Amino acid sequence: MAILSRRIVFLFSVIFLSSSISSLSFSPADEYLVNCGSNVDSTVDNRRFVSDASKVKFFSSEGSVSLQGEDLAPNVPQIYRTARVFARQAKYEFNVREKGTHMVRLHFNRLSSSQIDLNDAEFHVTVNGHVVLRNFNGNNDDSSSKVREFLIWVDVGEVVVRFVPSEDSKLAFVNAIEVISAPKDLIADVATSVSRDGTGKLNGLGKQAMEVVYRINVGGRKVTPFNDTLWRTWVPDDDLFKTVDASSHKAYFTGRIKYRPGGASREVGPDNVYNTARVGNAMSWDFPVSTGYKYLIRMHFCDIASKSLGMLYFNVYINGNLAYQDFDISDATGYVLASPYYMDFVVDLTADSNNPLGSSITVSVGPSNKTSVDEHRVDAMLNGVEIMKMNNSMGSLDGFVSTDMILTSCPNRRNLSIFIAMMAFMCIFMSFYVVVQRKKVRDDISWTKLPMDVRQDNLKSGNQFSARKP
Repeated sequence: MAILSRRIVFLFSVIFLSSSISSLSFSPADEYLVNCGSNVDSTVDNRRFVSDASKVKFFSSEGSVSLQGEDLAPNVPQIYRTARVFARQAKYEFNVREKGTHMVRLHFNRLSSSQIDLNDAEFHVTVNGHVVLRNFNGNNDDSSSKVREFLIWVDVGEVVVRFVPSEDSKLAFVNAIEVISAPKDLIADVATSVSRDGTGKLNGLGKQAMEVVYRINVGGRKVTPFNDTLWRTWVPDDDLFKTVDASSHKAYFTGRIKYRPGGASREVGPDNVYNTARVGNAMSWDFPVSTGYKYLIRMHFCDIASKSLGMLYFNVYINGNLAYQDFDISDATGYVLASPYYMDFVVDLTADSNNPLGSSITVSVGPSNKTSVDEHRVDAMLNGVEIMKMNNSMGSLDGFVSTDMILTSCPNRRNLSIFIAMMAFMCIFMSFYVVVQRKKVRDDISWTKLPMDVRQDNLKSGNQFSARKP
């Protein structure tokens, strides 16, 4: 009987724990996953992408066609096997229930097809009045599918994604679209601005449009959407790590990451980011970026390397400028080891907009004057980095242009059709006018007054030019 009781208690404990874990998973108020150009739904990473040809109509364009890719590898996900192709301006509209930041992900894979040549693709994309892509051709530098992710503040009850061919002979296309309401704590409204003049506070970040340029898992492997509560992808930092400190190394943690109120949540960063890190004396990462914008830099920290609390102090630098001095990670996390924390910084590269070679953002961590002298000390560490481009004064994330400029300056095949119809009407009208004029001339000739001395027999013969006088 005692054994049965213990089993029942254990069973209820498992059920309670499972329900607690499931309750912690993020459930967005708005979630649209669209498989563009397909007649069937598709499942990728346990997520169902609904066909845009379903009963629920998402897009409006009379000039669109669905395209099936040819000669694709067997392991290509279903959402990258089809595309919706537009020959004129088109839009997808999504009704949203929740006001706030929404994640908009656009999936592109330039398919090979004998039906349509996507080498002719060049187009602009706008989202709720923000230019997010300009003169984009869908070309993938790494010969794989490409996801462009944007964070858009929404307070109008809908998300509208527009595709506009850049020229009359060009096409636009998209393979899949995601529109998901973000957690309230994903983007804080305040960040620390960093420049050569020092640091300061920058407000109003929450309503900025942003593009995720980099999302890096420092010291760890690639994190796929399947292992992220917000279905994000984190890539390794190996190609961006630029340290000269030979003592730096990767750290791994097999214990439980301790999320806590006031710190980073699992939606801010997943376990697989916080349970790996790089540890060293002085470390730097270099990120090439476009000039002419401000950038939000989010740095993720989780002390998985220290033997005890109060031993890890270090400085944080952005582009060689001191961003945070004597960072005490134990104090920031409420004196809990393996507890995640993040800091947001903003750098302004708008002054470098005339630099044709672009620019870069350098993120560095190094020891401070408070660094412990203990032989087991950790000088500095970093777990993850995200870099997000912020919209410029024109509301654009790709060039100094506005949505109005895009929509008014780009060719519109509907206007072209109207022009052609008008030209056809004018041609028909002119043809009708010419016919009428010719008929009028013939009528004038047929009513010429006959000579009075024309004989009756000549009139009967119809030869009015054979009359003679007697």
